[in-house]
Amino acid sequence: MNITQLQRFVAVVDAGLHVPRAAEALGIPLASLHSSIDRLEADTGHPLFTRSRGGWTLTPAGSLLLDEARRRISAAPAPAAKPVVPAGGKAKASKGKGRAPAVKGQPKPYKKRQGR
Repeated sequence: MNITQLQRFVAVVDAGLHVPRAAEALGIPLASLHSSIDRLEADTGHPLFTRSRGGWTLTPAGSLLLDEARRRISAAPAPAAKPVVPAGGKAKASKGKGRAPAVKGQPKPYKKRQGR
């Protein structure tokens, strides 16, 4: 159970148990969110949501985990900032394909057949 999985779980609950809306808010694919929830359920050993056609509902185990998840997320250190890499650099010339090697007995590539 890592912080990312807990953050995704809390995002689903905060989005009103609407998984596509939570995935859009997190900026991740829907399949990634589903697999994260499935891994979290496998880690805890209990289903966190009751899935039905009418929508998802939180199970008692899910509501217990929700309180613990919010505590862990607030206690977790902030993620490290990504290093800033200066823009620019040396420009490289486009070299193209170059010439293909000539094979004896065949016409030269990209040229008309040569007559004598």
